[in-house]
Amino acid sequence: MFAGRKFAAFLFDMDGTLINSIASAERVWSDWARRHGLDVAAFLPTIHGVRAIETITNLALPGVDPAHEADLLLKAEAADLDGIVPIAGAVAFLQALPGESWAIVTSAPRSLALARMEAAGIPVPAVIVAAEDVSRGKPAPDCFRLGAQRLGFDARDCLVFEDAPAGIAAAEAAQAAVMVISATHSHPLPTPHAAIAGYDNVGITIDERGWLALAAQRDAA
Repeated sequence: MFAGRKFAAFLFDMDGTLINSIASAERVWSDWARRHGLDVAAFLPTIHGVRAIETITNLALPGVDPAHEADLLLKAEAADLDGIVPIAGAVAFLQALPGESWAIVTSAPRSLALARMEAAGIPVPAVIVAAEDVSRGKPAPDCFRLGAQRLGFDARDCLVFEDAPAGIAAAEAAQAAVMVISATHSHPLPTPHAAIAGYDNVGITIDERGWLALAAQRDAA
């Protein structure tokens, strides 16, 4: 994994990358889709990794105000935190990172991100880039560029951890390196990037500058 390469910082997507919130999100979005007469099975794959307001805007539903609907969805998702759990090994992996060397970059609004992190026991970083922090969401690169900037680095020197096509495309557009997290994938995701199912067998090394490198760990057995 990125043999010999070091990174100034790690930038993590949240849903599907650090936490598994699929059950909660799909319950809320399924109810919303049924109310608007959508084919739920066809619609659900489009919600992951993208801001709610952009998902709704892209549907171009007659008489639907995307901002209003996104706010309703935010409230419904914040009220449904049942079954939200961390991706395997994520908590320990994050706790091993220097606080100034990582950020969460999510398409979720900040209030929902914080609620889900608390539900899953994910440590809260000093830097969070949330839906309201950018005018263009993923797959635009703005969020990852902003996350790197707030840490004091260039996105090209960072490693992005992502699970969704929109987020992967955003990281690519920001010229960051990409690690795909496949823990919540029901089918293999075609990708040229390195991929891991979780963080249990991944460690880090830190050089004298504070730059990070990934290190594979053997099972204790």
